[in-house]
Amino acid sequence: MSDSVSDCTEPRSAVTEAEVEALVHGICFKTGPPRTLGVEVEWFVHELRKPWLPAPPERLRAVYTALRTLPLRSALSVEPGGQLELSSAPATSLMECVGSVSADLDAVRTLLSEAGLGLSGYGHEPWNAPRRFLREPRYDAMERYLDRTGPEGRSMMCSSASVQVCLDAGYEEPGPLGHGRRWWLAHQLGAVLVAAFAHSPLSRGRSTGWRSTRQSLWSAMDPGRSSAPPLVGDPRASWVRRVMDAPVMCVRTGSGPWYVPDGLSFRDWTRSGAPPDRDDLEYHLTTLFPPIRPRGHLELRMIDAQPGDDGWIVPLAVTAALFDDPEAAETAYRTVKPLAERAGSLPPPRNALWVTAAREGLTDPELHEAAVACFAAAADALPRIGATDDVQEAVAEFTERYVARGRCPADDLLLQFHGNDTRSGGEDPRVHGKDMRS
Repeated sequence: MSDSVSDCTEPRSAVTEAEVEALVHGICFKTGPPRTLGVEVEWFVHELRKPWLPAPPERLRAVYTALRTLPLRSALSVEPGGQLELSSAPATSLMECVGSVSADLDAVRTLLSEAGLGLSGYGHEPWNAPRRFLREPRYDAMERYLDRTGPEGRSMMCSSASVQVCLDAGYEEPGPLGHGRRWWLAHQLGAVLVAAFAHSPLSRGRSTGWRSTRQSLWSAMDPGRSSAPPLVGDPRASWVRRVMDAPVMCVRTGSGPWYVPDGLSFRDWTRSGAPPDRDDLEYHLTTLFPPIRPRGHLELRMIDAQPGDDGWIVPLAVTAALFDDPEAAETAYRTVKPLAERAGSLPPPRNALWVTAAREGLTDPELHEAAVACFAAAADALPRIGATDDVQEAVAEFTERYVARGRCPADDLLLQFHGNDTRSGGEDPRVHGKDMRS
């Protein structure tokens, strides 16, 4: 969510409605053979020995200043609540991506440990109320905008974390790796990924009734901003309409608080007496948060942050296998196609399929059956896309521990929560210490 955007408001040439539509149409899906892969991993930073205690703001500021001096290959950024994010550079293979991000995380953890701090992967902060760390015009405006529809926006900004997998859009032509098929598959398979990797059943020390509280926040937020566009017709045209009709979150100003309009769509803005420029369009695109966001590539945003130092590798590997291996992609497509009937007319994440995935995880029989088939297809494909034995073993262990048994990581947290004081221990029950990078 921490898209890097300039605060510069130098005068630029206004763009017309037709120009905006042409720009978005041209940049949202860059087609070609799927060759690159990326991942964005978000973490909560906490006291090393007492992980239920967040790091004080002054210590966060100091440690983030130090982290920015590290020679990382990933881009390091900070979320509004102080969450740390590493965004990989585009990698030419799964193992290049795993190796690069793992090395960066090793360096980050070493520096944090020296400061008495650690990282935890949860989809939603289990113990503490939302707390703003960053005080910047972008996030001040975002908070004012999202507060209009309820408290979910603040929780999303300050108390959520994810594993976001970035995939090439795919071929222009039809087929298992065609961009139209991948776009549709991402929205249907997304519900299976939500259910299998749900890891946020707690908020402020209490069970919320959702396996993925993080996903429940997205489904409750402003639909013009966090819902997928209709999945019928040409994906480019659907996304162009969504961009144009989405409400404008804020208009940047040279000084003072940014203006937060009420009910102004980007289309309306282009028709106004003070229309936006291209920089305004690029900024507007960063304020849209659908579960799959086309940014030239496809950004899959629905997976909760995972437990353990290397837990993020499993959703990355499974997702890459199911999209970039033609045989696995075809199996995944056939597997999730029947689930589309449960989705109904509402787009993700508000339709019945996605809500069930977030609330029930793999206890839902149809989602469980689909996950078993998809994880089996991913396991078969991993050697073909160059996954090492350690990565294959990690996926197999996750499959046995969770998918085969109709469970997800949230169920471990719920078991710990109901059986013990959630503040009584340090390590997550799934921290194995296995190095999967070789």
